[in-house]
Amino acid sequence: MKKRDLSIEFCGVKCENPFFLASSPVGNNYDMCAKALESGWAGVVFKTVNSEKMIEVSPRFDATRKEGTPFVGFKNMEQVSEHSLEENLRDMKKLKENYPNKVLIASIMGASEEEWTRLAQQVTEIGADIIECNFSCPQMTTHAMGSDVGQNPELVKKYSAAVRKGTHLPVLAKMTPNIGNMEVPARAAIEGGATGIAAINTIKCITGVDLDKQVGLPIVNGKSSISGYSGKAVKPIALRFIAQMKQDAALKNAPISGIGGVETWEDALEFIMLGSGTVQVTTAIMQYGYRIVEDMISGIQYYMEEKGVEKLQDLVGCALDNIVPAENLDRDYIVYPNFNHDKCVGCGRCYVSCYDGAHQAIVWDAETRRPSLKQENCVGCHLCSLVCPIEKCITKGEIKFKDFGVEREIAL
Repeated sequence: MKKRDLSIEFCGVKCENPFFLASSPVGNNYDMCAKALESGWAGVVFKTVNSEKMIEVSPRFDATRKEGTPFVGFKNMEQVSEHSLEENLRDMKKLKENYPNKVLIASIMGASEEEWTRLAQQVTEIGADIIECNFSCPQMTTHAMGSDVGQNPELVKKYSAAVRKGTHLPVLAKMTPNIGNMEVPARAAIEGGATGIAAINTIKCITGVDLDKQVGLPIVNGKSSISGYSGKAVKPIALRFIAQMKQDAALKNAPISGIGGVETWEDALEFIMLGSGTVQVTTAIMQYGYRIVEDMISGIQYYMEEKGVEKLQDLVGCALDNIVPAENLDRDYIVYPNFNHDKCVGCGRCYVSCYDGAHQAIVWDAETRRPSLKQENCVGCHLCSLVCPIEKCITKGEIKFKDFGVEREIAL
């Protein structure tokens, strides 16, 4: 296989590939970050530093599962780094000294303009390449920091300006998804002096309730709390916010680092195609370790070879033009499902889901245990193909134009 160019220029900084540790438990000290960089990650966003020492709860994690799959969604009740500012600055300085060709992004969080400026100065002095402003952690114990700041465009602008005052480095504003319209605080960050955006941080959640103890999870001395949700389950929400920001006139040229549910090279490539220059990862590393970056690099290399793409940079934002308002979607035709009876195992899931949850468009032969389509009832929703457990057993079939419309080529 011919080696493809996975390098990305992000905020004016050359990155050997788009893969970064997110600011989180996976990049909490020198040894962890050094191991990640040795594994092939282009850089790290060191876990958020501030001036105060954090006191954490135990236990602090929970997960949602489906049919035995671990970590569909993950709840994290940690705040920012529990290490002292001096320890963190020392570790970051050592990382940059020992890995000069890797990218160090220092994540900071202050509670006042003065603190934001001072932290920016300090991480600039130790050699960081980029600064990320954490405006979005949803489980801080003070409303002066975290997602409460990120929901306030005036504060986002003011603190971005304070960081800009303390550094010449590129600045990323890390956005909270706990808001209806992310473009508003993102624009405020750019107006305040930020170079680009990181998105998304975790989503406020309650993952579950212990039915015997009648307490939310995880249980901390008989109580629980709302905190941040991450993992594969949040990827669709993250992709939506990324696309909306990149399609905003004021933000379309702003670099974006995509975060939220990246586990595989396919996930990463989806973020890139919607405009992310780099991607950050946490929850997948907590499940599988730093080694996943090898599969991500290899997967994208093979994809680029198959598609004849020489430079990954050429794929950034390539799918944006195909994301259109709902009113602009083509509603003139129906694509009917096609059943491959040679692959069918006769489980009946398509029939049950169509009858109980859709349009009663599948006829079930109880004797042969095979489905067939009742076309006059079918609306082409393709729920049947989504619930089918056999790959490519139910595929896209005949296309029918509504109201005898003019037939034309349809891209599926």
